[in-house]
Amino acid sequence: MKIIKHLIAVTFLIVIASACKKDPPITPVTPTPPTPPVPEIIAPPTPFGFYVVGYFPSYRDVNLVPDVKFRMCNVVNYAFANIDATGNLSVAVPANLTAVKIKAKANAAKIFISLSGPAANFKTMASNAISRTSFINQTMNIVRTYGLDGVDVDWEFPRSDDGTDLMYTTLMKQLSDSCHLGRRYYLTAAITAGKYAGAVRDGIQNEILLGTFVDWFNIMSYDDFSTTVAYKHHCDLALFNTSINYWNTTRGLPASKTVIGIAGYGRPSGITQTGTTLSFSQIIAQAGNPLSDSAVVTTAGYATPYTIYYNGIATVKKKAIKAKQVANGIMLWEKSQDAHDNNSLLKAVCDTVGRAY
Repeated sequence: MKIIKHLIAVTFLIVIASACKKDPPITPVTPTPPTPPVPEIIAPPTPFGFYVVGYFPSYRDVNLVPDVKFRMCNVVNYAFANIDATGNLSVAVPANLTAVKIKAKANAAKIFISLSGPAANFKTMASNAISRTSFINQTMNIVRTYGLDGVDVDWEFPRSDDGTDLMYTTLMKQLSDSCHLGRRYYLTAAITAGKYAGAVRDGIQNEILLGTFVDWFNIMSYDDFSTTVAYKHHCDLALFNTSINYWNTTRGLPASKTVIGIAGYGRPSGITQTGTTLSFSQIIAQAGNPLSDSAVVTTAGYATPYTIYYNGIATVKKKAIKAKQVANGIMLWEKSQDAHDNNSLLKAVCDTVGRAY
């Protein structure tokens, strides 16, 4: 019994001693402040050499254009997403955009969405911040939804005599911020050939032309036609040189951002243009010389033989050489009008500038 009492007493003393013992002091832990997010840079994406740009309209069948024609281009512009009178954008034939995107990507070409519509609709949209922001949000939603690489703006045309030159400048700067965020998407623009002085030619301000907002400009060096003057070539070498001299020499557009357009079709002169234009492939099918720049043809809507003017392989090669020397690309309107054999204009471009396909 004494042993039990003794054990109880010892246990009690141990408990009392443990209770009286102080816990070690707790060192407070200073929380590490969260690392603030690094803002994404707004800057142009990486350039990728000499540009060969081919427009692909929504109304063409992608299955009729062979893969090699996509390999010849490193950029395909899908035409179009159209702006309506309320400033809303809609992709023409969405399923075709998807099909063209798949074919372009399979052949190592980037694909852009080209934005178009009546000049009046662009003016209404770009005239205020709310509709402008909505338009840009819609544009970027199209780019992300379809997994595209960039945007091409085909506003024909902002003018210096109605304030749309200022609206265009504001729009392109804001759109550039969205495209260039994180250096993700390219931004290009189609502009006039530059031959005729006036409000249209002056509608592109130097801030946009010489800044970093637009990655390159597709110069539409074609469609200089007349329904009243005979023997006028709509896309001859002289117009090509005029475009380069004006935009590069006079206005100072950097060669690295200069892409000169060529036409994949022909036009007559001195007669109606309705029902008389033909694609290059149609002209060759009527025994037109692929090395020449004119041919005598007929069409279903104009049975009287007439002369049509176009660019054959020889002239296209001359243009490609000049573009390689003083510019940074060739643009074709449009891919499906080209011949799909050895007479191909795109083939002539690639062979001349050394682009493998």
